[in-house]
Amino acid sequence: MEEETLIPPESQPPISEELDSDDDADHPMPDMPHQNPSSPPSHSDSDSGSDDDDNDNAQDKLQLQNLEAELSTNPSNYDSHVQRIKLLRKMGEIEKLRQAREAMSELFPLTPAMWQEWARDESSLTSGDEAVHTIEKLYERGLFDYLSASLWCDYLSFVLQHESSVREYSPDGISKARDLFERALTAAGLHVAEGNKIWEAYREFEQAIFHTIDETDVQAKEKQIQRIRSIFHRQLSIPLVNMSSTLLAYKRWEVKQGNTLDTESSNLDGISSHVASAYKKALEMYNARVHFEEQISGQDVSDSERLQQFINYLKFERSSGDPARVQVLYERAIADFPISSDLWLDYTHYLDKTLKVGSIVNNVYSRAIKNCPWIGELWVRYLLSLERGHVSEKEISSVFEKSLQCTFSTIDEYLDLFLTRIDGLRRRISFTGEKEDVLDYSLLRKTFQHASEYLSPYLKNTDGLLRLHAYWARLEIKLGKDLVAARGVWESLLKICGSMLEAWRGYITMETELGHINEARSIYRRCYSKRFPATGSEDICHSWLRFEREFGTLVDLDHAVQKVTPRLEELQLFRSQQESKLIDEKENNFKNAREKRKSVSDITDGQSPAKRQKDATQNQKQVHGKDKAQVQNLTEKGKMVERTQVDKPDIKNDIQKEAVPEKAKVYTDQCTAFISNLNFKATSENLREFFSDVGGVVSIRILHDRFTGKSRGLAYVDFTDDAHLAAAVAKNKEMLLGKKLSIARSVPKHGRRENIGHNVENKHESVEGSMESREPQAPQSAAGKRRVDDFQMKGKNTFAVPRNVRALGMTSSKPTTEKPDDENPKSNDEFRKMFLKG
Repeated sequence: MEEETLIPPESQPPISEELDSDDDADHPMPDMPHQNPSSPPSHSDSDSGSDDDDNDNAQDKLQLQNLEAELSTNPSNYDSHVQRIKLLRKMGEIEKLRQAREAMSELFPLTPAMWQEWARDESSLTSGDEAVHTIEKLYERGLFDYLSASLWCDYLSFVLQHESSVREYSPDGISKARDLFERALTAAGLHVAEGNKIWEAYREFEQAIFHTIDETDVQAKEKQIQRIRSIFHRQLSIPLVNMSSTLLAYKRWEVKQGNTLDTESSNLDGISSHVASAYKKALEMYNARVHFEEQISGQDVSDSERLQQFINYLKFERSSGDPARVQVLYERAIADFPISSDLWLDYTHYLDKTLKVGSIVNNVYSRAIKNCPWIGELWVRYLLSLERGHVSEKEISSVFEKSLQCTFSTIDEYLDLFLTRIDGLRRRISFTGEKEDVLDYSLLRKTFQHASEYLSPYLKNTDGLLRLHAYWARLEIKLGKDLVAARGVWESLLKICGSMLEAWRGYITMETELGHINEARSIYRRCYSKRFPATGSEDICHSWLRFEREFGTLVDLDHAVQKVTPRLEELQLFRSQQESKLIDEKENNFKNAREKRKSVSDITDGQSPAKRQKDATQNQKQVHGKDKAQVQNLTEKGKMVERTQVDKPDIKNDIQKEAVPEKAKVYTDQCTAFISNLNFKATSENLREFFSDVGGVVSIRILHDRFTGKSRGLAYVDFTDDAHLAAAVAKNKEMLLGKKLSIARSVPKHGRRENIGHNVENKHESVEGSMESREPQAPQSAAGKRRVDDFQMKGKNTFAVPRNVRALGMTSSKPTTEKPDDENPKSNDEFRKMFLKG
């Protein structure tokens, strides 16, 4: 077999590498032709023990010590294993050499050349039936790793020469040899380039048996002739190299049996029709494949090109529909490219779809994970294949534990492994009918616990960890029949992902589906005041109100409204404050940019064009650097949650505009439609097209969240007159991008509005997603405005009570001053009535 060195991907252990020792593979170990394994290596007392030899031995020992030190710290260093074996073989250290080979074979598959070298070394050092049995095991192990016709030929030759029963042609020996030849033909008999070697060896063995039969035993001789003829016919029906030579050999053999055939030509005259027909078909098949064989065996072709030629060849072979030929070609490909993960994935996928023999598929998977242990998908599919083959729980558990020792590229691969293992345990517990295979639920719980501890540090606040715990809690109820344990699962998740809204919702959903309304309500009370990303804080408040409408009493609803309302007011106030600060900051940036452009223009009037261009570039960079610092400072002062960089490009674009806005635009919303339930992916173009049949659209404003920059599902559309507006409102409840729009005439408030620049939305208050207009509010006093501007959120779960609402039972110790009626603080009941009325 042609040898080559294969370099594995970086950061992964190499899987296969041919030893550059053709001569070593063909000859026994040097200086030790026939020694007892337990005896020390012999040393010549001649002049060969010179100083140069001593220096070489010292260097070899030092190199060996370095290699062993390296392997003690990094056992997965493939190259160090290879070098140690070479060095020990050179030094003649028999026992250490055996140990080194065994250690390497435990971690990596060895190449056919390495197995041939190992077997030949052992056969040159030992003798006897026990030694023959040991060497046969070595060949069997080598044949398991990769397909190699040459290794099969070596194995067959060794058995024919050293197995006494085979050598003496005893009935048992003949039977053993024939079984071995049939196995070899099954594995490599379809190998187009090298399969003919096994067929020829098989015929020679049967010919040798024929010559041992007594001439007087005509019946036995005739039976043996038919056996040899059958092997010829089988070989002639398979597309292999040198088919014409095989045909001529068959003709010559038939002539010796007394048949008249033309042994000088390759015509089929005189050959039975069914043999001739099979030969013609095989020859056509070979001619269709010969160009593929030439391409994959080319000497001047790069590895990548050869791999691509193998893939093309495989596509062709799969189209022919012969699974046995496809499997042999896959085996040939992985023997040349053992660390190609795509090749292994494609091979195993083909076997899963086509081959129903579980043992064969499992064997391929076991080799795949040994060659490419860093591919999580191979381990996952191996576990599924073992489950399909109904192997024992002990074997599946062993494979799973080995998979966790590997290094994968993403944490999601580990999650997939755990979920696959859990799925298999769930199926065995739920659907197995055999008592001896029934597993205890504690094993499933233990696996979940292991997964949570293993993955939580890496999957905090992710959907993957939520999925794992939701699955766990569901099985605790369904299979474990333990509600307390299910609640414990959710509580443990909340300790890790307490800022994840979906974790709380999942917990609430479980309690609601089980009919535990009070428990679900208590969870709402725990989380409604928490701070969630984006609009999560508002969403949980609205969710609680919807929950009480559907499941609670009126008292429960009133209590939820009392709790939720100040929280929503606080969130709305906080967002307005941040938006206002951001708008002020932008205005300052505009002014600074305009002043800098003016100053740059004045300075550069008297400069050369080249100097002016250089200074302008430097000033622009300074402006941009200042903008970034200002945005970062704003984030720190406002204690805002981490935002995406959606706002930064807006500031840059505004600075780079040639025309600085003289005055921020103010929207009066006197002829405006308010759109809600808008698809988050909808754009202004989508809305303009939606109202194209109405016409009269002046401007479109889609509202975005200041923290994330994502659409809030709300928009304002200005029209030229009331007629167009009325036509637009008539399109209420029509679909846009899969969502039914709610369209109403915008009713702006009187007094101060916060719709400058980015047009802060009309304060259409909503409870449970319904847009309900509230009563106009009086303009704020100066003191009230100052209180709003100075407002800051405090604490982890703070929800500020509005300044004009007094908590129940709260009294003020400070003297009160008379205020106009419209500025008197409202009581809690008055505030609730006003809210419900709106």
